[in-house]
Amino acid sequence: MNRSKKVIFISHCILNQNTVVKPLARAKGAYTSIIKKILDSGIGIHQLPCPEYLFLGLDRKPMSKEEYDSYEYRKICREIVLMNIQIIKEYINKEYKIVGIVGIHCSPTCSISGQTGILMEELLKLLDDEKIDIRTFEILTNYIEDGEKQDILSKFDDFLR
Repeated sequence: MNRSKKVIFISHCILNQNTVVKPLARAKGAYTSIIKKILDSGIGIHQLPCPEYLFLGLDRKPMSKEEYDSYEYRKICREIVLMNIQIIKEYINKEYKIVGIVGIHCSPTCSISGQTGILMEELLKLLDDEKIDIRTFEILTNYIEDGEKQDILSKFDDFLR
């Protein structure tokens, strides 16, 4: 079977809502509608590690970007970013298409627009430093896997094209 040579980088919790702070989970396990769209498009998935989980574990309380923003937390985020930049460069060097990076709006870690989350801030800065241009998409805070989601899914379809 031929490879599509297409890969998308996604925030950890899109595939694993079990690592989300307890009151903020919006799906039983994964955002299956989002994942199905990626898989149906023949795109490989690269899941970014969750620095919040690595830093404080499953029983952490909801925290703001300001509360997470410490030397120790940024160090974890930078380590994740450095590893993933090497992965991105390898894909690019082997002529793969990086379809994009998918974040979570208003996340202290993975928000891309507005107040950028710490992981995405570090990732986008290093991509810019490396002169690597990758499109981004965010899952909005009102997205719930079992709720009405046609608008976001049609926008995500457009993003995947």
